[in-house]
Amino acid sequence: MAHQVPILRRPVHRGSVGMAETIKLEVARYSPERDAAPRFETFQVPLRKEWVVLDALNYIKDRLDGSLTFRWSCRMGICGSCGMMVNGEPKLTCATFLADYAPAPVRVEPLRYFPIVRDLVIEMTDFLRKLRAMKPWIIRKEEKSLPEGEYLQTPQQLDSYKQYSMCINCMLCYAACPVYGLDPLFSGPAAIALAQRYNLDSRDEGANERFPILSQHEGIWACTFVGECTEVCPKHVDPAGAIQRYKLTAAKEWFKSLLLPWGVR
Repeated sequence: MAHQVPILRRPVHRGSVGMAETIKLEVARYSPERDAAPRFETFQVPLRKEWVVLDALNYIKDRLDGSLTFRWSCRMGICGSCGMMVNGEPKLTCATFLADYAPAPVRVEPLRYFPIVRDLVIEMTDFLRKLRAMKPWIIRKEEKSLPEGEYLQTPQQLDSYKQYSMCINCMLCYAACPVYGLDPLFSGPAAIALAQRYNLDSRDEGANERFPILSQHEGIWACTFVGECTEVCPKHVDPAGAIQRYKLTAAKEWFKSLLLPWGVR
């Protein structure tokens, strides 16, 4: 009796069935010395199942147009520098697969609501200023001396802020936030979430210094809890949750100021 030879089937990967050989990228171009407004330029790039949008941009840069300007660094979803709008959504281009958009064209633009420096590069000064205003570092009234040892934490104390510490400053949440789009004075989701990260850290004693900044109108109260910031966050930080949590803290502080003697917190 003849033995049947088993049929080995190639595993089906993302976009491997019926995949075209190329895909169009519609890329925003802007040169301040030449253009009055951004324009779009179309490029034909290879469509490979393992390629992300950043691979396609690097292909354009290396093979088609060396003048294309964009930011990237780690290619691992850690540095946050390759954030752009992909078909109208804020994305890390190093983690966004071309095959997910095939066969339609892919439109790549700079992050929304920020001034454009050139092509896909945005001006980050406003974000960095707001981030620094939140004092996103550990503040101590008195530092331990070396012989006194480390600042130890329990696993529970670490868990209380760990989620918010995952922010990579990619600014996708700002590009998704309609409040920031309407009110540029709004501190923004990432800055507030990082302030909460330090407020909840058992080693930190700077919550009272951050309170006046967070509790002003441009801080937590400007947020209308649309929640898009949490939806687009590649690290699941949940900035919307951080803001709502701090609103509760601020409300408690306000009631304390009414019920307790002046100067007592």
